[in-house]
Amino acid sequence: MVCVLIRHKVADYPKWRSVFDSSIAFRQAGGETNCRIFRTPDNGDELTLFFEWETMGKARQFMNSPELRSRMQQAGVVGQPEIHFLSELYMVRRSAAD
Repeated sequence: MVCVLIRHKVADYPKWRSVFDSSIAFRQAGGETNCRIFRTPDNGDELTLFFEWETMGKARQFMNSPELRSRMQQAGVVGQPEIHFLSELYMVRRSAAD
């Protein structure tokens, strides 16, 4: 599995969320298969996004696209986002039996 971890700050979370939600078709067309959004407990404008992507090539192409930069600017992303590309090695799932 290919994952992308993004950390960035936003000027206004509701505005960011509106642009993010309206971009679902754009992200899926680029290869996104799943996304989780986290907030920093002490600052709701510091976000961490954890995406799953179809392939590393599609993930890199999407993350480097001018369209993504434009949408991030429109959404009010502040400063330069941190973007990390990850390849999953293995997963451990805990169950009630553990």
